Amino acid sequence: MKRTVAVVTLGCTRNEVDSEELAGRLLADGWTLVDDVESAEVALVNTCGFIESAKKDSVDALLEANSLKGHGTTRAVVAVGCMAERYGAELAAALPEADAILGFDDYQDISARLQSIVAGNSHVAHTPRDRRALLPISPVDRAAQRDLDLEIAPRKRLTDTPWAPLKIATGCDRRCSFCAIPYFRGAFVSRRPTEVIEEGKWLAESGATELFLVSENTTSYGKDLGDLTLMEKVLPELVLIPGVERVRLSYLQPAEMRPSLLQAMIATEKVSHYFDLSFQHSSATVLRRMRRFGDNEKFLHLISQIRALSPTAGIRSNFIVGFPGETEADFNELVEFLSKAKLDAIGVFGYSDEDKTEALTLADKVDQDVINSRVELLSKLVDEFLMQRAVERIGEHVRVLIEDEVTQEGRAEHQGPEVDGSTFITGRAKYKVGEYVDAVVTEVSGVDLIAVPV
Repeated sequence: MKRTVAVVTLGCTRNEVDSEELAGRLLADGWTLVDDVESAEVALVNTCGFIESAKKDSVDALLEANSLKGHGTTRAVVAVGCMAERYGAELAAALPEADAILGFDDYQDISARLQSIVAGNSHVAHTPRDRRALLPISPVDRAAQRDLDLEIAPRKRLTDTPWAPLKIATGCDRRCSFCAIPYFRGAFVSRRPTEVIEEGKWLAESGATELFLVSENTTSYGKDLGDLTLMEKVLPELVLIPGVERVRLSYLQPAEMRPSLLQAMIATEKVSHYFDLSFQHSSATVLRRMRRFGDNEKFLHLISQIRALSPTAGIRSNFIVGFPGETEADFNELVEFLSKAKLDAIGVFGYSDEDKTEALTLADKVDQDVINSRVELLSKLVDEFLMQRAVERIGEHVRVLIEDEVTQEGRAEHQGPEVDGSTFITGRAKYKVGEYVDAVVTEVSGVDLIAVPV
């Protein structure tokens, strides 16, 4: 008998890829995918476990799905994803509303797991472990286990957007003191170039014209394959795929931005001049406590290098406010940096303690009221900085990928999917989703641009 399942995805684009791989496995084993949880026997919630607010959203989604049980089709609510992997048995005990908590190791047999749960069998949640220990410490020694660790499922697209995330690697080798991702995602493992290119072809055949390369650390791609410049060689192959009009990179580490990669991103036709740089702060003192590279001067120099090669390049980043030991002077240094950087998109987050991180044990914790006030102040300043940057783009020529036919909303080359601003096309002509429109920016609306077709 065919079973029905709805996949609910929270968190980042990397989770979206995981959901589509889970959907592909289930579809291949005879399951029917449905869009609404209320019409599915199983609600499969792909959770996010990065920060407290994301974990709360994941719990809320599980509780909402659970509320449908007994009133219709829904018979089981199952948690997968980062929060499920990160907490395992602890989450199962704290959230009995979920019928099962599945870890990453359950993905290969996801169909059997769900069938067993629907049949009423209990599932013993895993005890989390440090997944970095599952692979050799030396990246180049990981080849023997790479294919097992990156066993890729047949993927089923769950959206019809004209852009699609393309996972190039998983895990991270960095040891940022605030981040638990390496603990539950494991060590950094690159997908082989042939796999990346083949999946890029499949995505293009399915209607995606923009490929969004995603990983926990895109600048590390290839180091475990013995070639740290592998990305520079893969980009020209990706842009040659029939139907691909734009390739975009995400999550670049400033410490690993090498000249050859910068040149490749600027010089390779169809690669977006879009730099998603993970700065996190600009004070050298705070960054060292974060176990990270850089300072105000080095980051501004990197930005100036990018804009010397491409004056209209888009640059975005996220910043943590109130990290342990952050002084008023550190905070003011961050404000000064942002006032000079002229970034196109900025995320501001208040620090919160995270399990299995070094920062949890650091002294000199900043009072929560101070964190809240700094987040509020910086958010207001960021709005002003971003609006100023948007105004500077008036008169600029942009190529916009239409994503909403009704509002004529789309994204220019410097605007990333979902997290950045948008560009709205005005005029009598109405463009369809997936069309690229050459236009000139005429005005702004907050951080969004308004443009007229050329």
